Amino acid sequence: MKIVVAGKGGVGKTTVSGTISRAFARAGHKVLALDADTNPMLGVSLGVGPEQTDLLVAVRQGLETGETEHERSTEGFVERFGIDAPDGVRLVVASRIERANPGCSCCGVSPESLMNELESEGMIIVGDLEAGIGTVMRLQEGQADVILVVAQPTAKSLNVARRAVELADDRGGRVIVIANRVRDAEDLEVIREAVGECDMVVVPDEPAIAIADRDGRAAIDVDSDAPGVRVLVDLAERLAGMAVPA
Repeated sequence: MKIVVAGKGGVGKTTVSGTISRAFARAGHKVLALDADTNPMLGVSLGVGPEQTDLLVAVRQGLETGETEHERSTEGFVERFGIDAPDGVRLVVASRIERANPGCSCCGVSPESLMNELESEGMIIVGDLEAGIGTVMRLQEGQADVILVVAQPTAKSLNVARRAVELADDRGGRVIVIANRVRDAEDLEVIREAVGECDMVVVPDEPAIAIADRDGRAAIDVDSDAPGVRVLVDLAERLAGMAVPA
């Protein structure tokens, strides 16, 4: 199964990606988490910590300076540019390195093409996309089984979410809106009006997630039973019903 997570920057996209990845792994699934954001922070939300996240990003960026050797196979890409996160999640930084005619899998590869090349049989792949709708626009039909669109009750976030939902509907697969940081019924209504009638998961404004962000920890490690975290764990359990355990 291939899942991508989209939305405006700062809406909680990476927290959603990290939490469901850990929840999938805890349920016994083999999980590959792809950090395809231009500001790669998925490692923090997975629980590897800021320092290890920075080291992984530095190895990826070493391609531009010649400090890192290139990798021509997709399997080698996952091995060379990845680390093992808690619960057995494999984390790979897949942010695009701009190269003309790269000739290898580690340079110039776009997140959507990488999602297409990776074999997901017996594995769940979670892609934390770059902020905005660029990658969603480039997705082809069938490249993602599930598209999660994260939105919070602010005008800019909802504008991006509405456009992402419209684009995702044309790409096939299942589209689910994650209504994040919802404080009350008014917040929820604003989100519903923006994205229309669609499958929606509501995540309340959650102190445990705020603490995780402050401390550079995974929300699932701060409090896996906190209401806002539990909603995402339940979503993973629901989606896992569509996948085959490893």
